[in-house]
Parts: sequence; C-alpha cells; structure tokens
Amino acid sequence: MDNSLIDTYRHADYRVRLTRGGWVSIHVDAALPSTLHTLIGERNWAFITAWNPGSQPQPRAQNHAAQHALLASLRRLPRTIAIRPGIGVGGAWREASLFVVGPNLADIDELAQQFQQNAYVHGLGLGYARLRLSSDRPPHGQAG
Repeated sequence: MDNSLIDTYRHADYRVRLTRGGWVSIHVDAALPSTLHTLIGERNWAFITAWNPGSQPQPRAQNHAAQHALLASLRRLPRTIAIRPGIGVGGAWREASLFVVGPNLADIDELAQQFQQNAYVHGLGLGYARLRLSSDRPPHGQAG
C-alpha cells in the first residue's frame, strides 16, 4: 500500500448518522466529537466498510451485498453494543460504512481482513481517532 493511499484514508471525512438525525464527522488524529460521547463511554469503537475491497472499485450490487454481510458479522460479535450507519468521504469517493461500538481490535482486524479492507478508523473511549492498517502485508497495524 503506497503512502498516497494512506494519506487519502488519513484525510477522509468519516460521517456517522446520529440517532435523532443529522451527521457527525470523525477525523483521524482528532478527538471524538462530543455528540458521540454518550454512545461510546469508555468502549472500543470502529468505523469500517466492506465496500471496494483493496480500494478497488466494485459494482454497486457487489458492494451492497458485502456491506450486508459485514453488518451481519458485526451483529454476531458478542461485544457489539451499537451499530450506526456511516459514510466515508474522501476526495472523489464515497463509501457506505458502519460505526460500531464494543468489539475489540482483534475482532475488527479479522473482519477488515475478511472483507479485504486496507484500513479502518478506530478508537477507545473518548480518545483520538486512529487509522489502523489491516492488510496482511506490511505495513500493518497503527498508521504512524
């Protein structure tokens, strides 16, 4: 994965749909927006998609099917507390996404690899959002 792709992920706008309507944006290396504090508490959270595996555009129907499979997988995780719809927006791309509260990094890492995602955004409690590289090829783990 090249640095320009990592920069694209790092500078994207990760929007979460709020329960009462509207959206709030998460940004990598920034504090979690206060509107999400009650939902998160001290739990793990992640913003992940199944769209466009390996950052390669796929047909809309294929992306929708993969996203439904990801949603089902997140619901089956025993630590999942909440799932909210999301949209990742970066430059010329938009991807349906999911904001999930509760699962640990190992669970999300496994799903990111299963759905062939290069990276996802995550955090713990009210801390800063972090970009996590999920490819099984180096670099892997926390993006510096």
